[in-house]
Amino acid sequence: MEISKTRSSFYRRLYVAWLIDSGQAASVPALMAATGMPRRTAQDTLTALEELDIDCQFAQAEGERNNAGHYEIRSWGPIDKAWVGANLPRLKQALGYP
Repeated sequence: MEISKTRSSFYRRLYVAWLIDSGQAASVPALMAATGMPRRTAQDTLTALEELDIDCQFAQAEGERNNAGHYEIRSWGPIDKAWVGANLPRLKQALGYP
């Protein structure tokens, strides 16, 4: 079943936040590997988390330079993290992610 662009964008944001928060993919290259999305889409999705009031911050690796580090979810805001975890298969299927 085809889903709307609005819904797919929302699902993609939820899934990316879950990947970061669970530690499965906390960098742009890791998000690309986990989802197959292009770099620009991964970067845009990270930026768009703010629109859902999900607080996602880049944590610079200590003693490293030039963006060495990872992303962290500091707050899920109004989003129910448990719902996202319980509905992962549905989100992945709707988005066509492995």
